[in-house]
Amino acid sequence: MKIIFVGPSLHRDLAFLRRRQDDIVWAGPARCGDIARAARSGVTAIALVDGLFDQSAAPWHKEVLYALSLGLPVAGGASMGALRAAECAAFGMTGIGTIYQRYASGEIVDDAEVAQLHAPEELNYLPLTEPLVNVEPTLSLLDRQGAVHAATVQSLAAAARQIHYSERTYAEMIRRSADLDPEEAQTAGEWLQSNAVDQKRMDALEVLDWLRAQPDREPSPAHAWDFQETTQWMQLLHAVKSE
Repeated sequence: MKIIFVGPSLHRDLAFLRRRQDDIVWAGPARCGDIARAARSGVTAIALVDGLFDQSAAPWHKEVLYALSLGLPVAGGASMGALRAAECAAFGMTGIGTIYQRYASGEIVDDAEVAQLHAPEELNYLPLTEPLVNVEPTLSLLDRQGAVHAATVQSLAAAARQIHYSERTYAEMIRRSADLDPEEAQTAGEWLQSNAVDQKRMDALEVLDWLRAQPDREPSPAHAWDFQETTQWMQLLHAVKSE
């Protein structure tokens, strides 16, 4: 059995995918301990897309290294998965998608670029705000298509950078771009509603394709590094074992 940690990045697809892909464990966004727990549960591959970081501790890099040390294939992309993959690629974690590539190349470095407010599991992790990794390609497309003036795009981009991730929506970006005339604001709003780029979703679907392609077989450890069992790690592992 394989497992994927995913939530808002695949919100619109989750209900359908859960029905059609019953050979995968559909876990929600990962929190501290979840990857270690999965690695000990007998899964044959782990995919990390979304993770929690505000209301609970985020999954540790050490958990990824632990899974890799057991010989488990681990991949990430789209959101926190892209972050962890960029940080753990040297140890064998597979990074997937455009957002991962941007982190791996150093084009973006801030964790906040993927931060996004979302609803709970009962509402399929409905995204409530827009992460910068979606906003930036959306505004680039808006600029290329010329639906509004270049100055309007620049004003929206500046507003997006000034808004906290928990409040950033396209409507709020327009509202905070005080220099937009009403006609430009309306045109931008209509265009964004119909054409916004969801880069997180595209990358998450690539991660899912990777997971589907992984064979269900026993892991075979093979790496050129030693996993160091620190005191903090042993405490986390003890907590996971005690559950």
